[in-house]
Amino acid sequence: MTAPLHGTSAQAEETPPADVTAVASPRVQGRSLGQIAWSRLKRDRLALAGGIVVILLVLTAVFAPLIVSLFGHPPNEFHQDKINPLFGTPHGAFGGISSEHLLGVEPNNGRDVFSRVVYGARISLLVAFLSAVVAVLLGTVLGIVAGYFGGWADSFISRVMDMLLAFPQLLFIICLVSVLPNDLLGMTGSTVRIAILVAVIGFFGWPYIGRIVRGQTLSLREKEYVEAARSLGAGRRYVLFKELLPNLVAPITVYTTLMIPTNILTEAALSYLGAGVRPPTASWGQMLSKAVDTYESNPTFMVVPGMAIFITVLAFNLFGDGVRDALDPKGSR
Repeated sequence: MTAPLHGTSAQAEETPPADVTAVASPRVQGRSLGQIAWSRLKRDRLALAGGIVVILLVLTAVFAPLIVSLFGHPPNEFHQDKINPLFGTPHGAFGGISSEHLLGVEPNNGRDVFSRVVYGARISLLVAFLSAVVAVLLGTVLGIVAGYFGGWADSFISRVMDMLLAFPQLLFIICLVSVLPNDLLGMTGSTVRIAILVAVIGFFGWPYIGRIVRGQTLSLREKEYVEAARSLGAGRRYVLFKELLPNLVAPITVYTTLMIPTNILTEAALSYLGAGVRPPTASWGQMLSKAVDTYESNPTFMVVPGMAIFITVLAFNLFGDGVRDALDPKGSR
């Protein structure tokens, strides 16, 4: 005896169609490389902490006049009433730290240390960022040219890189600063020194990133998608700017974040040696140089700018390491 027809139809009504089930299930969404890198970076607490400190340092440098007006005094204002006239040292312990002077005052002249540290951040970050931009532009352009075209262009650029890497950068800057005039191309005073530091540090820094870009370009130019673009009739400009350059953004970004702290240390070393910005412009390296005379009796004047340099370099290095791990396609973090 056969089953009734209405039983089969009832079962069919209870079973949902296949397309309805597919619509009800959650859809899988793809993620871009930026989203993947950000998800990795969010899990790295040290990198996030370094990034937050970097942002705070940049904001401090940008809004230095406002911060100093609220919590300090003008960086070049003397406070002789805070100085012992016999010994030239600040009144009070720890360099004269008080509610009026948060980090004390300098010996002999009584300038506010807090204000000079804040304004010193402007010089260090300005020189570091601008010289990094110069190095990245030169290194990217010349690295791509050497890696993509090869031949005599690659040989010539590679030899220039080797020569610049062996050149004594610090000695060259010291000699250059000593012979250049105070007025140059409409610039005067510390502006001339800043322009020289940016140009020289950036010029001697591009071979490092140039080598990285050249090596990556040598590898990328043999990839299948580049060969496919060439076979479809794409010109050199299209291959360089549409196929190669987007794939070089990650290593360039990583190296830039790691180059900035090196530039900060270079600027501090040059200011310490007297080849940085001119007094009375505030600079961390210059403050360290002046603290040499008083560090035995009161190390506060050396600790404060030293800690500023240490925290800044550490924050950039932690953030740079996190960015490198986040952009690494083979990383497991």
